[in-house]
Amino acid sequence: MISGTFSIIQQSLSLGCFPRVKIVHTSAKYEGQVYIPEVNYLLMIACVGVTLGFRTTEKIGNAYGIAVVFVMTLTSSLLVLIMIMIWKTDILLVVAYVVIIGSIEFVYLSSVLYKFDQGGYLPLAFAAALMTVMYVWNNVYRKKYNFELEHKLSLERVKDIASDTNLCRIPGLALFYSELVQGIPPIFEHYVANIQALHSVLVFVSIKSLPISKVPAEERFLFRRVEPKELNIFRCVVRYGYTDIRNKVEPLEQTLVEKLKEFITENIYLAHIIDGKKGKEAENGVMNGEEWQERVVSETGMVEKAWKGGVVHLIGENEVIASKGSGIGKRLLIDYAYNFMKKNLRQSEEIFDIPRKRMLKVGMTYEL
Repeated sequence: MISGTFSIIQQSLSLGCFPRVKIVHTSAKYEGQVYIPEVNYLLMIACVGVTLGFRTTEKIGNAYGIAVVFVMTLTSSLLVLIMIMIWKTDILLVVAYVVIIGSIEFVYLSSVLYKFDQGGYLPLAFAAALMTVMYVWNNVYRKKYNFELEHKLSLERVKDIASDTNLCRIPGLALFYSELVQGIPPIFEHYVANIQALHSVLVFVSIKSLPISKVPAEERFLFRRVEPKELNIFRCVVRYGYTDIRNKVEPLEQTLVEKLKEFITENIYLAHIIDGKKGKEAENGVMNGEEWQERVVSETGMVEKAWKGGVVHLIGENEVIASKGSGIGKRLLIDYAYNFMKKNLRQSEEIFDIPRKRMLKVGMTYEL
């Protein structure tokens, strides 16, 4: 039951249906073998509380029995959906399965429901509480993500912001963390509008976990340049497997910078090759060997200089509130339930393992 709880919460977390918790993978071969410290402590407290509250094995058995029978019933119900939607089973066989298996499980279910007030209410209460938590988190999380998708900045808007003559470019490298793999989050414009400054090199970083054990080092970083090149703005997706260690930030920063310089070198080289295949001459605007090398040295040196000038980790600390005119239910859902869970669970810097001395949180309010 304990390992099953860990697996279900892990799957719910990957689907965005459960608040952030720490997941420790105990096997490099099997993804589903996990340990969740917070859930383990809650299970311990629940076991002690049930034992002290019920005191007798009869009442504990009533609670356990209704949980087992409900699991059987739900499993059979989901199997019917699989038979119809995936296996395309003949409808007569489906009806026969429902009649035979359903009648047997109905007898078991009715017998345990008879003991509802004798301890059987406990697993139903636990299930209702967990479903409430999952519904609140998933509902608001999806609304928040859709809000960012709808209000993400276009490349043209980013160009206008970065090319603003009133904007001060300060030395250093800024890593702006975002959940969006494509597009620029709206909090970037909010940051620039209030700070009126931008680092000489800016990288939008999205950290993603893949359902594999390890991601090869050469495949971990995916870069893309935000045009025009003079802006020195890049997109980066950092991919981790579930056994990859990411608790040392200095190597991550150093590796990211090295991979960024490799990307710039390859990008310039590919542009040189493509222009060469078009049959153009150097005097017609195509770089010759020396010009190509000078450009590589110039752009990679710019990144190296920015890195040595200091690295700042920028995290968007988004606060969500119900929009004006929302009903009482929506305000309770967003303003109280979701924000309470968000403030009392794992924070973004703990997930990304960001050094607090070089971390800067940028706040913005989303009206959902």
